[in-house]
Amino acid sequence: MKKVVLILSVAVLTTVFYSCKNEKTTEIVNDTPETEVIGTSEDLALVNSEEIDAEAKAEYLFVTAISGLSLREYSNLQSQKLARMPYGTKVKVISTEKNATMNISGIKGGMNEVEFNHKKGYAFNGYLSKYFPPEHDISVKGYAIELNRIFPEVVFTESSGGTASNPSNTETIVLPEARWNEAFFMAQRLFDFPKEFDFPNPKGKNIQTITDGKPKRGVWVSQLEITRKNNELEKIEYVYKSKKFDSKVTIVKQSGAMKISKTEVVK
Repeated sequence: MKKVVLILSVAVLTTVFYSCKNEKTTEIVNDTPETEVIGTSEDLALVNSEEIDAEAKAEYLFVTAISGLSLREYSNLQSQKLARMPYGTKVKVISTEKNATMNISGIKGGMNEVEFNHKKGYAFNGYLSKYFPPEHDISVKGYAIELNRIFPEVVFTESSGGTASNPSNTETIVLPEARWNEAFFMAQRLFDFPKEFDFPNPKGKNIQTITDGKPKRGVWVSQLEITRKNNELEKIEYVYKSKKFDSKVTIVKQSGAMKISKTEVVK
């Protein structure tokens, strides 16, 4: 009897030991795929990192045309329209046409290849700017502060003067490397002068005045004054006069930058 018990005990111990050994073997086998998965994750992370870097280096421009800008199938104005990109739209630049191959209403430029809303096509770069356009009703100072977050070289100044009875205030914003048409559209938006005034063609008379055909009630003077020399713009001014105040918006090119200023005098 004791011999039988001893044999059974040995059998049980052998079974338990074999079972434990199998469990340990299973854990080790299961550890191997975990390590492989981690290695795969690291590889994927490297790919994503490169994609993020490429995206960070991508160039983006903004639509400055108030009525929007056409996205076309090919790099000519006769090709099919793929979409209409609204004012202020941010588009990704795929390739840039550096040569001025066309002139649209006095604005020189070419057709950039861009991506908009998952569509690739071409758009006239004369209406594209690195400076995002101002929102409606934003102040000049507020706009300058927003621009400074991306373009620290943008300068804003404000000064007051005049007399006690006729105080004046001048706001100025300087945009490095901007073009005449960019400055004009920004000024038109910031200072809310009539949309009926188109960007003046650089070619024309040395002195030209364009009056507002539909001035608001109570407005005495509302006109665009253009100064040119040898068919090049030298100065654009919007002059406004009413019973309560006079104002003048001036756009000039200065040391490789566009300077926009507005002086308002209270009567």
